Amino acid sequence: MKITVLGAGTWGAALAALLKKNGCEVRLWSALQSEIDMLKTTGAHKNLPDAKMPDGIIYETDVKSAVSESEVLLFVTASEYLRATVKAAAPYIKRGTVLATATKGIEKGTLFTMSEVIEDEISKFTSEKFDVVALSGPTHAEEVARGLPTSIVSASKNEAVAMRLAEAISNEYMRAYTNTDIRGVEIAGAFKNIIALAAGITRGMGFGDNALAMLMTRGIAEITRIGLAMDSHRRTFMGLAGIGDLIVTCTSRHSRNNRCGELIGRGLSYEEASREIGMVVEGYHALEAGIALAKKHKVEMPITEAVYDVIISGVSPKEAMKKLMSRDLKSELNV
Repeated sequence: MKITVLGAGTWGAALAALLKKNGCEVRLWSALQSEIDMLKTTGAHKNLPDAKMPDGIIYETDVKSAVSESEVLLFVTASEYLRATVKAAAPYIKRGTVLATATKGIEKGTLFTMSEVIEDEISKFTSEKFDVVALSGPTHAEEVARGLPTSIVSASKNEAVAMRLAEAISNEYMRAYTNTDIRGVEIAGAFKNIIALAAGITRGMGFGDNALAMLMTRGIAEITRIGLAMDSHRRTFMGLAGIGDLIVTCTSRHSRNNRCGELIGRGLSYEEASREIGMVVEGYHALEAGIALAKKHKVEMPITEAVYDVIISGVSPKEAMKKLMSRDLKSELNV
């Protein structure tokens, strides 16, 4: 299979390496010449120094050369750059190409998931219809790049296409499952980053494992609520893209969202914390759209609102936690 990975950050590099090891013909594209030069020169990504890139990957900065002959385009840019990347690639995409995304987020303004951003931008260029796939799950690049075992979800309305990509990505350390609930998979992937910010904030405040478990459990409850309001399947949120990804993002030392939240909980501003992290914190970029989606669908999302209050509105973490803990009591069964 000929696959182009668009976006050469840690996750894009890890996926490109995985697909090449699985026997695919892989092109890895970046808009940044310095990023491509680094990969060519060192054979590794600077943030994945212990994982060498396999030989044979074709590195590209020219988007036409990168996409024109590919069977699958896998978009792995930061969410805020996805639309511009699709727009740049659209004139060169051949009929029948599968369009996939491993980016997690909700677009501001439109409130589109990442697959919807792809579909929307492609529709401006052609009336041709393309199958779209979303990849999500507990898959930190740092571990995937080292060949440590995990699983991922390949989600598409076309289950045969989802399986095709699942087969391409699976090996002895990566097991892929399919799911036709692509919207639910993407909603879970976007909102879990916000809950991970909350988990990090509580850790930074000095709270313990009980608080973490509480936030994760009630976090998946509110993610499920918004997902159901958007016609997704309940079981999606109990699966790898839901509770699976939430667990790893709230607990792992590799999680940028978790680490950023911890720094905020210790007293840093978001701007200070994000500079220290040095990479994109997707939970921050999902906050505004997440709140807008909750209002649009009239869904109560108190943890998401608390994170928004702290990071965007400047409420102290202590006050936000107090507000969360003093809400009216209710039955746990009222998901």
